[in-house]
Amino acid sequence: MFEQLGLIGCGLMGGSLALALKQAGLVRRVVGYSKSPSTTERARELGVIDVAAPSALLAAAGADLVLLAVPVAATEATLKSIKHLVTRDMLVMDVGSTKNDVVQAARTALGSQIGSFVPAHPVTGREVAGVEFADAQLYRGCQVVLTPTERTLGAQLRKAEQLWQALGCKVRQMSPETHDQAFAAVSHLPHLLAFAFMQSICGQAEGDTFLALAGPGFRDFTRIAAGEPKMWRDILLANREHVLEQSQHFQQALHTFEQAMRTGDAQALEDMLTLASGARAHWRMGADRTLGTTTPLL
Repeated sequence: MFEQLGLIGCGLMGGSLALALKQAGLVRRVVGYSKSPSTTERARELGVIDVAAPSALLAAAGADLVLLAVPVAATEATLKSIKHLVTRDMLVMDVGSTKNDVVQAARTALGSQIGSFVPAHPVTGREVAGVEFADAQLYRGCQVVLTPTERTLGAQLRKAEQLWQALGCKVRQMSPETHDQAFAAVSHLPHLLAFAFMQSICGQAEGDTFLALAGPGFRDFTRIAAGEPKMWRDILLANREHVLEQSQHFQQALHTFEQAMRTGDAQALEDMLTLASGARAHWRMGADRTLGTTTPLL
């Protein structure tokens, strides 16, 4: 499908996509760049990329597919650095977990060239970072949310859909605003809570003792707190409005549980636990109740 992938950011997400595209026979050549030259060289040694580029601009040169796998806060600067190489025939995508800020960055950086940009969020990842953990199967079966702008070219949008579908992904479209509101609830706030919970334990005098006694439930609940701090700093700041709104909903629910405990209202507590337990038992990852399917929700 593509002659050359210009990979900007050779970490877990970018490296995994490069491997997946290679394995599926969807790209002939991968030219990669990372801010750290040692990362770029390591990606070449591991076969994630074929050629190491000394800059983002040279990674994009000659590419018909460019992928930004950089922190969302670096989107605007990265796009500006490659702007004069972006053509109507080139597909440019990102893999960021927030979309309002990414779309605004693209508008500012690309100007009239924004039609080639298709904002994308593959809903997958791991708690480890680095090209050493790149895995061609990382995207298999995952959801990918595309948030095209009003100026996104139809041809480029179709190419993006076909690329992700060819990797075994389930693709849907929605507006950047809807995306950020939804993922504040189901991803960003849960990560914030996991980080805050770990901090609350570690900040106690007996924290080490408590942690030594923790079992599988604690492991499962706190798994996402092992996420990369700088990446999550950027995500939480970029989507702070929606995350703080969801935090208020959570605090209200927590307060209701606490009130039932304080007053010894066993029935109220059981009712709330039953409601939550039932909702979790019937939840199915990827099930679509309110966000639509692949039908655009623009």
